Amino acid sequence: MLYEKRGPVATVTMNRPDYRNAQNSAMTYALDRAFYRAAGDGEVKAVVLAGAGKHFSAGHDIGTPERDAHLPFDRRAGLWWDHSDKEGAESRFARESEVYLGMCRRWRELPKPVIASVQGACVAGGLMLAWVCDLIVASEDAFFADPVVRMGIPGVEYFAHPWVMPPRVAKEFLYTGDRMGARRAYEVGMVNRVVPREELADRTRELALRVAEMPRLGLALTKRAVNQAEDLQGLHTGLDSVFGLHHLAHAHNAETAPDALGGMDIRAMKKAGG
Repeated sequence: MLYEKRGPVATVTMNRPDYRNAQNSAMTYALDRAFYRAAGDGEVKAVVLAGAGKHFSAGHDIGTPERDAHLPFDRRAGLWWDHSDKEGAESRFARESEVYLGMCRRWRELPKPVIASVQGACVAGGLMLAWVCDLIVASEDAFFADPVVRMGIPGVEYFAHPWVMPPRVAKEFLYTGDRMGARRAYEVGMVNRVVPREELADRTRELALRVAEMPRLGLALTKRAVNQAEDLQGLHTGLDSVFGLHHLAHAHNAETAPDALGGMDIRAMKKAGG
């Protein structure tokens, strides 16, 4: 994870470009520390979340040599116990309550505006990172997808789909697993701006600096107000209910397929079009 502060803007950059910034636990906890750092720095008024290399994030790490889902980490986002010495649904539910749903919920509440700077792939777990941000600036080559229905799973753990896009669009997005280009994402209101790839970093910073001109408390209260409105529209309880369905799907796969992912690894997902 890279962290750079320039004036009132902190830029947090995921730095596993060789693996398309696939999110293992080490990266997730490093991202959490970076957000804490930005939140606690009185000089930082806005935060940019970016990904090094050609892609923002290809999602959760389900197959790199540095996959570390079996390892224990100091829990920060919830009160569930350590997953690493547990088995079955107990292990998976405890881990994902922490590093997926728990982390995303807390990052969404960071009391400073966070702007995602998205290029290339923003897939599955990558969507979760972009969606917890307040604004999304996408390059023209960016694409978005949640292909996990191919695993028999009803979308990623932070199930914000019906809030970041219209419900029928969300259903098509999930049912097909197809990629949604940046322009289409802009049309349905999922991203704020689409810019040329070579201008992405500069245009995102320009927006962050514009936001940073506002009073810190005003920004924090406005963010809270909009987040509360989303929660009143069912986001918070919706996340809880679909998280349960997500784990029902994992448990079903574990009983009927080679593993909890329905036997779908990186190679199988790519072959199927993910």
